[in-house]
Amino acid sequence: MNFEITETTIFRLSIYLRYITKMKNRGIIEISSQDIASAVGVKPAQIRKDLAYFGRFGTKGVGYDVYELHHSIVKILGLNKNWSVSLVGCESLGLALSRYSGFRERGFYINSIFDCDPKKVGRMIQGIEVMPIEKLEKISKQNRTQIGIISDPKFATQTIADSLIRSGVQGIICFTPVALTVPAEIKLQIIDLAANLELLAYLVQYK
Repeated sequence: MNFEITETTIFRLSIYLRYITKMKNRGIIEISSQDIASAVGVKPAQIRKDLAYFGRFGTKGVGYDVYELHHSIVKILGLNKNWSVSLVGCESLGLALSRYSGFRERGFYINSIFDCDPKKVGRMIQGIEVMPIEKLEKISKQNRTQIGIISDPKFATQTIADSLIRSGVQGIICFTPVALTVPAEIKLQIIDLAANLELLAYLVQYK
């Protein structure tokens, strides 16, 4: 992939896709970069630049074919196939993630859930039995899990990350701001909700 393509660009593509999907479902045939820009809050030139990284889309003076653009972005983001996911931790955040239908709509399927609390192990969540954390590596490997989600701070450890890596995952999302070491080929996303709130507070304060 072109080294100039940043994570911010990919994030914007995801935002564009949400709007384009909405238009597709409404039966809209053509849209312009201005239409997308007005809906998602970026400049039309930014949209054209982001799309240009991946090829030529649309016709100058006419716009984009909604179905073709939707298909292309879905393919770029890897959403034209299913992704198997292991969820580590089923406290409040883990429960919310396991029940979020938007994941399945985009091809992300949580097929295993793990915890260490005896009161949670054995429970059924969305048709999935919560398994003991000791079986994380074995079951994730059996399920050919591609993505691991660590939703609970008590599992945000190098040991858990290593277990996911040995099971064969290709990427890990951790909702706790900790330092985890992963091989270069493993993609790691740390989501710090508190830091995002602090950033928002700063922006609101000094707007």
